[in-house]
Amino acid sequence: MSEMITLQHPVTLDGLQTTALTMRRPKVRDMLSADKQGGTDAQKEIRTFANLCEVTPSVIEELDLADYQALQKAYQGFLS
Repeated sequence: MSEMITLQHPVTLDGLQTTALTMRRPKVRDMLSADKQGGTDAQKEIRTFANLCEVTPSVIEELDLADYQALQKAYQGFLS
């Protein structure tokens, strides 16, 4: 199962525009992978979201905060 998040503010990075992200359901290994790389909680969350959406962390870092919050909401929906 996955959820598509249409971005209110598309991101262009390295000449490629991203208008939507598809987030798959997280697994324990996703959490372990983010923890293994260390960093702050925010950095771990960005890496986790990038992994789940199959994009680079740079794409997630360029998101408008409203779009980032939509990703957070989708992620939380998988956990409930």
